[in-house]
Amino acid sequence: MPAPASDVTPARLSYLNGEVSFWRPGAQEWTPAKVNMPLAPGDLLYTGQGGNIEIQVGPRAFVRASEGTHIGLDNQEPDFVQFRLTAGHAALDVRELAAGHAVELDTPHGAFTVERTGYYHAEVTQEFTAFDTHRGGSATVTPAGGAATPVAANQQVMITGTDSPRVEMAAAPPLSAWDRWNYQRTDYLLQPASTQYVSPAVYGGEALNQYGGWRTVETYGSVWVPTAVPVGWVPYSTGRWIWDPRFGWTWLDDAPWGWAPYHYGRWVFVGNYWAWAPGPVVIRPAYAPALVVFLGGGVVVTAGRPLYWAPLGWGEPVIPWWGRPGFVGVASWRGWGGPRVVNNVVVNRTTNVNVTNITVYRNVHVTNAVVGVPAERFGQGQVQTTQISQAQVQQLTPVHGALAVRPVAASVQPATGSAAPPPAAIQARPVVATRAPHDQRPALQAQGLATAPAVAPAAPPRLVPSPRAAPPSTNAAVAPEGGPARTPRTVPGPGGQPAPAPLERKQSTAEQAAPPPPPASPKVAAPPPSRDAGRSDAPNASDARRDKRAVVVPERNAQQPPSPPARPGQEVAAPRRMPPPSAPPPVTQRREREEARPAPAPRPPQTAPAPAERPAHAEPPK
Repeated sequence: MPAPASDVTPARLSYLNGEVSFWRPGAQEWTPAKVNMPLAPGDLLYTGQGGNIEIQVGPRAFVRASEGTHIGLDNQEPDFVQFRLTAGHAALDVRELAAGHAVELDTPHGAFTVERTGYYHAEVTQEFTAFDTHRGGSATVTPAGGAATPVAANQQVMITGTDSPRVEMAAAPPLSAWDRWNYQRTDYLLQPASTQYVSPAVYGGEALNQYGGWRTVETYGSVWVPTAVPVGWVPYSTGRWIWDPRFGWTWLDDAPWGWAPYHYGRWVFVGNYWAWAPGPVVIRPAYAPALVVFLGGGVVVTAGRPLYWAPLGWGEPVIPWWGRPGFVGVASWRGWGGPRVVNNVVVNRTTNVNVTNITVYRNVHVTNAVVGVPAERFGQGQVQTTQISQAQVQQLTPVHGALAVRPVAASVQPATGSAAPPPAAIQARPVVATRAPHDQRPALQAQGLATAPAVAPAAPPRLVPSPRAAPPSTNAAVAPEGGPARTPRTVPGPGGQPAPAPLERKQSTAEQAAPPPPPASPKVAAPPPSRDAGRSDAPNASDARRDKRAVVVPERNAQQPPSPPARPGQEVAAPRRMPPPSAPPPVTQRREREEARPAPAPRPPQTAPAPAERPAHAEPPK
């Protein structure tokens, strides 16, 4: 039985660059993807020209995909995440993985199960799938109709064919320029940013220091204030409501920092500005699709009766409109570590709160804090908010529980407009998997959404037994990648902040000709490679990609905003500025097509044991 949705933090689309298309069951077309989109099982992503994406699946675990990649989320539970990869390149950078947890990557040629920290690179073409392990990682591969086989550290497994797959093992190739960018990107994200204010389990902490600053307010403790917001701005006013099949109505903000402040903590109005108050740090913060009070009734405008909302204030409970029976409509402080406030009064934690008695919400009475849209336009695109007077606010009453608004096809789209879909042949490729994809049809039918896919339907997966129940196997010792491990160097970046230097490893000829700049180096614009040259299944793709040189594309929003101005009588904590790595270089071809690849030569017997393997990036102390 899957765990309740409320116990899961959804995978987060935490970075995108170039052309990236998105599709969710119930939509009528592919649309542009959007940063901070919470992903649900059934979601598909396709990276077009210059496209790169990052999906955060844990506090210290990321899945990334480069240009020409078709990837989808098939399942997500507290201890298991399952992706499908039918074309292109994907990387799993897993710096932390709890015991008993697993990440599965399903391809047309085999299912790869990861239960150990490490770095993993998968390449999928029509003919083969190649899977590499690095940095101490190991995995298990299960081809269609075959037995589970361990993939040791620093190994590459190549599977050719689908009906009668051939499995070959060899030493993993050197890291490519894109692999090294993945290392640097994760290092940047894991630098201490706002961990003294928010739990490390809260995604998006690195964006808080980049786009705002921390202050100390006597009533609320440490609060975060965004910079570069327009005059009159209020939270939950610049974005859209989207429908999530697990969490129902979910807020998707336009701001690049719009994850943590809209799914955790509370908003407070201090003097004449809005600040986000995370409250005391909690060990296990609980994700919420939004932290607002919905308001209705009393006010009628020419466009129809609107639905209003306002951000929850300090310590106020959320009344869930999502989740299982017994959870919807019950006052909840899950994930909140501070005092509990009802009608502006602090209540004891054992107090039994009747939601019908909650009538006062502090932020509702802040000027212009209540915004809304006509009910027939709710969840159908960008919010064009309607503001009302305080006299009209007095006529509104809180909504306790589920909303009387049903989603439409536009409600599952993160953006307006169409985007290029992947080729139909790539979409239809079946994958090998240990379990079937989560079926969203019952949730769609319950909401009146179309259950027939508007995209090319994928063939059912070839199911194979899961290797997770089997005892861990003993892998043969292999030589460490690139020789003995070296201590990572750091080089000064802008403002004196250290930035990781490129890894000192044996490189391919193409990588030696054009190594990628470190994160703090100037960005060099270069024309993107042709679409066909970057696709593994394009004609003569091997030749084109073998001759490709690494280029760097300018990153979006790379310019750092200024710090917020200090206000008299307030202690200001100066935010640390951490320049993100430059935009990822395209993936270079690291191997020939299978038909041109000779069988691996037998290894000569070793006269001395190989040196013990050490991870290229040392993990920080627990």
